[in-house]
Amino acid sequence: MSLETWLAFSLAATIVLAIPGPTVLLVVGYSLSHGRRVAASTVAGVALGDLVAMTVSLAGLGALLATSATLFTVLKWVGAAYLVYLGIRLWRTPVPETPDTADAPVDAATGRRAFRQAFVVTMLNPKSIAFFVAFVPQFVNPHTASLLDLAILEATFVALAAFNAALYALLAAQARRLLTAPVWRRRLNRTGGTALIGAGGATAALSTS
Repeated sequence: MSLETWLAFSLAATIVLAIPGPTVLLVVGYSLSHGRRVAASTVAGVALGDLVAMTVSLAGLGALLATSATLFTVLKWVGAAYLVYLGIRLWRTPVPETPDTADAPVDAATGRRAFRQAFVVTMLNPKSIAFFVAFVPQFVNPHTASLLDLAILEATFVALAAFNAALYALLAAQARRLLTAPVWRRRLNRTGGTALIGAGGATAALSTS
């Protein structure tokens, strides 16, 4: 693979990732409600979710998803229902009546839950899997491509996805530090919850085209 091809792929991937989607909304929601400590867990979940989704796509299952309306529909409804469930949970998250520190210690269970949810949301996005099938081949020469080329593209995308999620998480965590009053925390949780529910609705409205 030439350096020019890799740079073009990196630029295109950066532009695509910068557009907020369900994964970014989940990361922002967790950062607003729990701060930077949990944000790190969600970023790790995003990276692993993209790694699995991209590997599945490159293995050929993404092509099946892109052509099977039934499989696409099942997966999108599972993903949509999960997003709505997470949005409702975030909306109903209790907020202490006294301001707390923005980066208070977080228990291990919360971190594991954040990681798991970010991984599932990222991995179950059917449009992402179908996108990888259409996106990656544009930067691969079918006559000269090797497994190393595909591994480089996959590692590049996962690294950029993790960086993008981390950037959104840090910005959201900084906003949380500035808005520590209970009334603002409650509004932030409800805004994030509403956004996740909306993302679930948007996912349910996806078509295979």
